[in-house]
Amino acid sequence: MLIVQKFGGSSLADAQRIRHVAGIIADTYRQGHSVVAVLSAQGDTTDELEAKGLELNPRASRREMDALMACGENMSVALMAMAIEAIGLPVISLTGRQAGILTDSNYASARIKSIDAERMRTELDKHSIVLVAGFQGYNRYDDITTLGRGGSNTSAVAVAAALKADICRNYTDVDGVYTADPRIVPNAKKLDEITYDEMLELASLGANVLHNRSVEMAKRFNVPLEVLSSFTPDIPGTKVLEVTKMEKMQVSGVTRDNNVARISLVGLADRPGVAAGVFSLLAKEKVNVDIILQSIGRDETKDISFTVARKMLDTCVNTLREHQKQLGFVDLIVSDSVSKVSSVGAGMVNNPGVAATMFEALSDAGINIQMISTSEIKVSVLVDKDDADRAVRAVHDRFFG
Repeated sequence: MLIVQKFGGSSLADAQRIRHVAGIIADTYRQGHSVVAVLSAQGDTTDELEAKGLELNPRASRREMDALMACGENMSVALMAMAIEAIGLPVISLTGRQAGILTDSNYASARIKSIDAERMRTELDKHSIVLVAGFQGYNRYDDITTLGRGGSNTSAVAVAAALKADICRNYTDVDGVYTADPRIVPNAKKLDEITYDEMLELASLGANVLHNRSVEMAKRFNVPLEVLSSFTPDIPGTKVLEVTKMEKMQVSGVTRDNNVARISLVGLADRPGVAAGVFSLLAKEKVNVDIILQSIGRDETKDISFTVARKMLDTCVNTLREHQKQLGFVDLIVSDSVSKVSSVGAGMVNNPGVAATMFEALSDAGINIQMISTSEIKVSVLVDKDDADRAVRAVHDRFFG
């Protein structure tokens, strides 16, 4: 089998953990498998590198920041190669450029365009363990680019797709995907399997196990994924597949996202095209809008409320205020003390009572719902941030208790 393994920063935090991961890679290799391991930067290295750059120049160019930020993964693969060499196994470390990972030129959040896997295949044919620096690639100008936070997950899936690997195993500090964050819900249950769609929703809604872009890519190229712990590698994790069990449970997981903000535009004209004008303007600024609620028109005016990622709040507010006269709203109200709580499950489509059950659980817990959004496999509500963890526990207990 050709196995791609991905190890996160917490699994590589110090020399002891690097040796431990080297043992996992070596054991897989000794079992007769071909192995490619994609590594993140050690521990908090990425944050530390970013801080160093911003200390020298708070307005540093994204190109130079990418050149700096990629150093963490380069260090990881070099150190891991040394550890595996010490074991006595053939190994080679490759940067994103050497691994043939070509991206666009959107520094700091580049997208992978293609992978020339010839170098990796050549090294595998030599029966070497191949170590690839995650999170990075190169563009048509031969500049270093980075894929954004969580990008090593995407790197691993892309490498697995390019090499047509049999499986991509994502080793983290948790031993699988749970029905909720065990730090919030102590009785959360580990899932044996979950679909790509469910995992994508959970990743997009605040679950930090896998990066949503990596799940999108895995689904597109049908790459089997498995999430397991680098600390207990012999314990089976959670498999992410196209189709899982025949009879799906109604809800597979409950999660929350605190990195959201709500914006309300008050006193918009109640006429066709107003909403289109608002959201077209935000789209030009690359602001993704999530939950949207529009009031019933009154006195020829209406209100529109919506949520955005908190990191885009300033851009959103500045854009709207700049065009207030054009859009014609009376007031703009902002709240960043909110959280989005979501239930996700492929079984929802055939169980119309899921939303009602979730709302009843929140009502019984005395938690007020500010906004609601639904799809075939999710129900999301906006609640006060101070109530978020309690809301997750209440909904989880109702579905899984």
